[in-house]
Amino acid sequence: MKRILLAVCLAALLPTLALAQTANPKAKVDPKNNKVSRPVVEKPKPVLMTRDELRDCFKRQDANAAEAKAVLEAEAAHKAEREKILADKEALTKEADAIGANVIAIKNEQAEILKSYEEIKAKLPDLKKKEQQELLDGYSARAKEHDAKIDAHNKRKDAYQAIAATFDPRIEAYNKLGKDLETRSLDHLDAVDLWKKQCGNKPYDEADEIAVKKEMAAAAAASAGK
Repeated sequence: MKRILLAVCLAALLPTLALAQTANPKAKVDPKNNKVSRPVVEKPKPVLMTRDELRDCFKRQDANAAEAKAVLEAEAAHKAEREKILADKEALTKEADAIGANVIAIKNEQAEILKSYEEIKAKLPDLKKKEQQELLDGYSARAKEHDAKIDAHNKRKDAYQAIAATFDPRIEAYNKLGKDLETRSLDHLDAVDLWKKQCGNKPYDEADEIAVKKEMAAAAAASAGK
């Protein structure tokens, strides 16, 4: 039985080409009424695809469908990466602002501590030894706490810079992936168009279809069993 191979992957179905009929030049003329009898138009016998051609078309159809799915998944992942990059960029901007504000706070506190040191030096000569020690101990504790804040700030700044250093290469990789995906999508559409041209709406024998699909199923099962 003759069947038609349809485009069932991404591409839309191609319309079947219909040829306009013309009058049969060999039609007989009735001499009594001089009317032309109904022409008999012989339909050309369809040329069926060979089994090898059919097998190739089915394989390419499956490959196109698999590639369509892969491209969609890659595009979804690319979109998700874009959202993550935007979120990370916002977080980095906020962290940079916080680090900048912390620098100002630390410098202001440092100025206050230095001022208190000068005030303590001026008071020391008039104080008893115990009172002097209390002031010096208080200053030392405050200075030590301030040094700890500086150390914490520097660690935070280093961590920020380490992340920021990877951000530009990450954006470059994202942009390159976008261009590669665009090329991949166009290549896929070209493959689908070529399939429609070479395989779409082409007649073939149903017996060949059954045989080809059976052998393809057996090959898939064998591959899955490895």
